[in-house]
Amino acid sequence: MATKLIVLALYVGVLFLIGIVASRRIKSISDFYVGGKNIGYWAVAFSARATGESGWLLIGLTGMGAIAGVSAYWVVLGEVLGVAISWFFMAKKFKRQSDEYDSITVPDYLESHFKSTKNTLRIISASVLSVFVIIYVSSQIDATGIAFESLLGFNYFTGAIIGFCIVMVYIFVGGFVAVVWSDLFQGLLMFFGLVLLPIIAWFSISRGPGILEGLHSIDPALTNIWGGNPDPWMNLFTILGFSMIGLGFLGSPQVYVRFMSIKNEKEIDKGKPVAIIFTLLTDAAAVTIGIMARYFFTDQGVDPEAVLGIGGQDVLSMMTEQFLPAILVALYIAIVLSAIMSTIDSLLVIASSAITHDFYEKIYKPGLSQKQMTRLSRIVTVAMALIALGLAMAIALLSPERQVFWVIIFGWSGIAATFCPVIILSLFWKGYSEQGAIASMITGFLCVPIFKFGFQAMEGIGPYFEKLDVLAPSFLIAMIAGFVFSKIYPPKPEVMEANR
Repeated sequence: MATKLIVLALYVGVLFLIGIVASRRIKSISDFYVGGKNIGYWAVAFSARATGESGWLLIGLTGMGAIAGVSAYWVVLGEVLGVAISWFFMAKKFKRQSDEYDSITVPDYLESHFKSTKNTLRIISASVLSVFVIIYVSSQIDATGIAFESLLGFNYFTGAIIGFCIVMVYIFVGGFVAVVWSDLFQGLLMFFGLVLLPIIAWFSISRGPGILEGLHSIDPALTNIWGGNPDPWMNLFTILGFSMIGLGFLGSPQVYVRFMSIKNEKEIDKGKPVAIIFTLLTDAAAVTIGIMARYFFTDQGVDPEAVLGIGGQDVLSMMTEQFLPAILVALYIAIVLSAIMSTIDSLLVIASSAITHDFYEKIYKPGLSQKQMTRLSRIVTVAMALIALGLAMAIALLSPERQVFWVIIFGWSGIAATFCPVIILSLFWKGYSEQGAIASMITGFLCVPIFKFGFQAMEGIGPYFEKLDVLAPSFLIAMIAGFVFSKIYPPKPEVMEANR
């Protein structure tokens, strides 16, 4: 235990040092939210990936690999495609336009793009971000408590509060610069930790039946890439649900603010292979770790959740304890916290910008000084974080059987379904109007809880929608709503001309 605590203390010390150094670069509100738009491609690529993956990668996806088997690789395919499309086809256009508009937040970009004379888009954007970011952050705090409990033996609530306090200190001091630099550091830890663990485990296997043969003997469905369910429609909906998770990379604010922050478009070209290779290797490694854990720790007829935890949430801790010496187990504790905290910090900065810049300054108190805005941003960051902490505690008490994978995906889906269709259509369709954007955002926002708590609870079709989950149908309906309303209420002539 002492070794684990020492390594954890060193990890926290590095984060605090990053926050202190970054604080010296905070001269304006632009520095606090987008690093003065002067961040290099390595930092942006790793920060975007670390933010997009979160505790979902190390606790959720490893667990999903153990529960679903090889069909969980559909998640990897969907994520790689989402990241590739984003970096190759959307990033430069978004960077170019957001620079032309001098935007420092996604609502800034939307209001300038549609030449809006009202605050409707900004209000909706800030409201949606506030709601779903709090849900998303609460799920990450929840994952922090689980990580401390599983890896260190701490009480769940104590662990959640400790992780929360660590993140708050370096965000409060260093803002976006601290977030990006810490994400680079944490992303490197995540990358090497995930990629090396299955390799070490592979060489530790005693020479007997191969992993696939062993999995097949435990449950033939584990080795079926199509899911193994006798109902082909259920398999199809499962595959779509897994692979469509990557849609969230096509415009989510916590990812796209990184493209705003990068130095120039040339840096985006340099960052493409970094982001794609990171995604491919880390996601594939996470699923592989889960599959190996199912092979090593369970037998035919045994309930995997009884051994590996709810949703397989104990997979990583069991694998590290089994195959690594104590000093490296301690390092993996830091890696898990890195994945979680790299998302919490980014989301809190995004939420703070929504309330402080997009809502308070732009609508109610224009003309605030840079010093006043930076101070207010820090206060709002702490307030929203405390709300998220309270929600995480409530979820843990009220829903002890929750699965980390799907709780995190719910928050991710809410943000993605609201913003991704708007970003895509605004970049590629000059006929997209402000009314269409409003329709897309409202529809995407509402569809997520409707599909989650309505369709999934219906008799007969409910199990299919549970496998499909909420993002894909919400995303599609939001795109359709944007198209229909843009046809009914076409854009202003000056907007059409500017977007040619």
